[in-house]
Amino acid sequence: MTTDQGQLTTDTLPAWLDVSALLALARAATAAEVEAALGAAHVGPREFAALLSPAAAPYLENMARAAQALTRRHFGRTITLYAPLYLSNFCSSGCAYCGFAADRNHPRRKLSFDEADTELAALKRMGIEEVLLLTGERTPQADFAYVCECVRRAATHMAMVTVETFPMTTAEYAELAAAGCTGVTLYQETYDAAVYAPLHRWGPKRDFAARLGAPARALAGGIRQCGFGALLGLADPIEDALRLYSHIAGLQKQFWRAGFSVSFPRLRPEAGGFQTDHPVSDALLAQLIFAFRLALPENHLALSTREPAKLRDGFAGVGISKMSVASLTTVGGYDHGAEGGVGQFAVNDSRGVADFCAALRAAGLEPVFKNWDAAYR
Repeated sequence: MTTDQGQLTTDTLPAWLDVSALLALARAATAAEVEAALGAAHVGPREFAALLSPAAAPYLENMARAAQALTRRHFGRTITLYAPLYLSNFCSSGCAYCGFAADRNHPRRKLSFDEADTELAALKRMGIEEVLLLTGERTPQADFAYVCECVRRAATHMAMVTVETFPMTTAEYAELAAAGCTGVTLYQETYDAAVYAPLHRWGPKRDFAARLGAPARALAGGIRQCGFGALLGLADPIEDALRLYSHIAGLQKQFWRAGFSVSFPRLRPEAGGFQTDHPVSDALLAQLIFAFRLALPENHLALSTREPAKLRDGFAGVGISKMSVASLTTVGGYDHGAEGGVGQFAVNDSRGVADFCAALRAAGLEPVFKNWDAAYR
């Protein structure tokens, strides 16, 4: 059954979560199957699985060339840029891997509406036109009404306003859209329900099914773009990638007018000191990015400042078409003299807007802040 808001329940998890056949293919694919996938006119689930296989590792350069060609075909030589703005570090959940978890012993704060306006104005002065507003899970301090008002204010400053907050009802997403929200990013974190349970020790985020159904509710509520990702390192990255692909493929059929994007966040050091049993190497990260570009040629693939500058420069335009810039993971901190406090995780690429744009241009790429306007100069 489903709730009156269309929310999945634990006894009705979708069939696409079972990727056992594709996982078996990914683990046992041959070089011939990889070559066939690289030569395919359309990369479907079986080809995608082959491209994720150990047999595909020797073909990484071939995958990179194909990914770059597709990126240029669909996005030209442009890289779309955005910046995150953390509104609050209050959280009601106990995620073992997150610096904002409720048991982390550091000061909690949220931006007042006036402070949010000040931060947005500071981002605007930097040239930012797309902002991603972030909070922890739903709390009395940062509830839906607070997020919605911040969206309204952000929409007066920015060309695009997206949110990465907590799962909402269809009606709430509709209200966000009416307030000026153009997109929702919501990582499932891991699609492995058995791994998910112990990592989410308490709080509303323990509800795997509620989170899984949130992107569909957002799109049904009128949100135009939806961002997806698995937090790489929590579980088997190949299994998560197959389920992530299946999730997007299903929603694209249902919401064919919407836009979809994929992010590739790897675990970074945070206040809780979480250690992963599934580290993702640079080579595997590259393989994941290239495989997703070949399977989802028209979708934005995003890479954040979790990754170091050298790696981000290398992936720009080679699969990756969207990046964050000048990011802070503290609450606020963009305005001069603002005290942001402890961040959610450690940033790896701390370049400012001018330096990052210069690096893109040196590589023959053009930074874009609004997709209907001239790029930042």
